[in-house]
Amino acid sequence: MIPLKDDVPSRSFPAVTIALIAANVLVFLYEISLGARGQEALIYGTAVIPYQITHFRAASASIVPPPFTIISSMFIHGGLLHIGGNMLFLWIFGDNVEDSLGHLKFFLFYFGTGIVASLTQIFANPSSTVPVIGASGAIAGILGAYFILFPRAKIYTLVFLIVFVTIVRIPAVIFLGLWFLIQVLSSGFASGIAWYAHIGGFIAGAIVVMIIGRNRPGGIFAT
Repeated sequence: MIPLKDDVPSRSFPAVTIALIAANVLVFLYEISLGARGQEALIYGTAVIPYQITHFRAASASIVPPPFTIISSMFIHGGLLHIGGNMLFLWIFGDNVEDSLGHLKFFLFYFGTGIVASLTQIFANPSSTVPVIGASGAIAGILGAYFILFPRAKIYTLVFLIVFVTIVRIPAVIFLGLWFLIQVLSSGFASGIAWYAHIGGFIAGAIVVMIIGRNRPGGIFAT
């Protein structure tokens, strides 16, 4: 399932969401300009590597010293599909959460849930030397917030059914509930995806938004 858009209009310009997308795209363009070797060096020099953080040890290849890699890693992606998927989710869900929280709260919320996501991944695999990169932990926080704020919104979704392709309107509570369930079920299998970061970010986003509430009450829940 690929989300295309939602039916919740934003009442304010999503300046932070657009700035985050622009920053991620610019960093990715810089990455690919380095060539394969340069890109690999950049990834290992800026990624979260759990072992380095839990053992207070930076590698000789480190560009950003741990634990500040928790921030730098949010802007590094491993390929076009990686950044494309992340930015699509950020664009579809981020503007409404930003509209609901306000620009400053959303900015702090994004990085705060991204940090929690990385810490969750580190806690789950403290001795791992595999680099963890990408904005998906912070974006998972946005999905958790959207799940709480807009459960009745409809997500226009591209669905592939064997040889058929169609667009359906799926309630956000179902779309995001299924997304979260996939992360939980997949976390038990070894792969190149930081499932625990997604889980931690989503839960953190849902909890934080329930605590801090909305800046713009009324009229934001789609039916």
